[in-house]
Amino acid sequence: MTAQLFDDLKPQPERLYGRQRGHPLRARQQILLDKTLPRMSFDAFKNPLEGFSRPVSKIFLEIGFGGGEHALDQSERHADVGYIASEVFENGICSLLSRVVSEGEESEGEVPANLRLWTDDARLLMKELPDQSLDRAYLMFPDPWPKSRHAKRRFVHPVNIAHLARLLKKDAEWRIASDHPVYQEWVTEVMSSQPYFELKSFTQERPESWSPTRYEAKAFREGRQPFYWTFVRRA
Repeated sequence: MTAQLFDDLKPQPERLYGRQRGHPLRARQQILLDKTLPRMSFDAFKNPLEGFSRPVSKIFLEIGFGGGEHALDQSERHADVGYIASEVFENGICSLLSRVVSEGEESEGEVPANLRLWTDDARLLMKELPDQSLDRAYLMFPDPWPKSRHAKRRFVHPVNIAHLARLLKKDAEWRIASDHPVYQEWVTEVMSSQPYFELKSFTQERPESWSPTRYEAKAFREGRQPFYWTFVRRA
């Protein structure tokens, strides 16, 4: 990305997301928000390792978990990791919660010990976390905001890159996936023009250690080719 394009990029708005709710919530979805979500909410800002109901040795952050299938699978694959999954869209939050507890067990059913949710703007959480507290970050199929005038709303933005660099440890991974051509070009240009991360791998086939998502499946159904990047934090 040219220096001029960086200069023309407007400051980010107070919020990056659009709607917080799609179709009206059903009765069980509201119960999940009222009864299950409080038991899974993350609030251990000073020491993230203490924010889980069993000991963990690492912290992963997923920014925008969508329907939650990726967050659940990754947290199950990494039992020693405290996984913080961030999402503002209530229907997506309910989708994850509905997988966690059975109907009728919203108040007392067992929830994953190493998975916690943040349901506000991820940038607010990032401001509260201490330096070098994250061992990995994920940005899986984010809203591409494809119109040029909305570029300032894209999470891959110089300001957010700097904030995430503060949080990630040396050599920690930042995994990004996108199926939208505008966002794919954007990631390529922006990430090639910043000093914090270097490209570890790029592929058009999902790596074995990554988890599938509904957005990836939708992309294939509709004939779009996802891109998968792995960046690592420089020293």
